[in-house]
Amino acid sequence: MSERTEINIAEEGEVVLRELLDSDLEKLVEYANNEKVSINLRDAFPKPYLPENAIGFKKMVDSLNPKTFFAIQYQNQYVGNISLSIGTDVYRKSAEIGYFIGEPFWNRGIATKAVNLMTNWGFSHLDIVRIHTGVFEFNKASQRVLEKCGFVKEAVFRKSICKNNELFNEIRYAKIKE
Repeated sequence: MSERTEINIAEEGEVVLRELLDSDLEKLVEYANNEKVSINLRDAFPKPYLPENAIGFKKMVDSLNPKTFFAIQYQNQYVGNISLSIGTDVYRKSAEIGYFIGEPFWNRGIATKAVNLMTNWGFSHLDIVRIHTGVFEFNKASQRVLEKCGFVKEAVFRKSICKNNELFNEIRYAKIKE
């Protein structure tokens, strides 16, 4: 199967947001199967994450209209994913941001640049005025990323997360379109 030409939606320096490619799937499986990554993701994210999960995921991503899910590229390498999930009904002017970076690329400022790029892209290309997310209390790195990107801590949902049969707080962040 031949790949389409890459379509970049946003970039800052060596960080690029672009379409997910078939050639990314092997690394997606590798990164997703790391416990240090998966501990911060919802349980709907398969564990173990198999090649067939990645293939099915890419099919779903390719069917989105509008496209709101993208690969994160750093120094011409696939390093993770980022997405906006647009709300429905009374939440139709809001979107939830979600992202992850493979562990080999942590602590390089990639997530901060990617979140800023996605937030700016979402506000300028989608009919939304608010982007929000919930972070597990133990994910301090993601909390720092959001704060550096101008997201405001709005609430702590006490004992609202059940991960690995333990209860944790969820920290809610949001950013409003200027």
